Amino acid sequence: MEDVLDVYRRPVDPARALVCMDEAARQLIGETRVPLAAKPGEVLREDYEYVCNGVANFFMFHAPWRASGM
Repeated sequence: MEDVLDVYRRPVDPARALVCMDEAARQLIGETRVPLAAKPGEVLREDYEYVCNGVANFFMFHAPWRASGM
């Protein structure tokens, strides 16, 4: 972890771009039943059963020095 943090301490060098990458996987779920409408003062009631509609992977790339104008 310290090696990664050292990268952010390096001086800005236009010849060596710093690009950060992150990824996350999420399960796409759907309802099997319509939730019951909540009455005033009650919480929404939902069933625990769901339909799996697959998974999605999200990727984010960011060049922090370009965004900050450095």
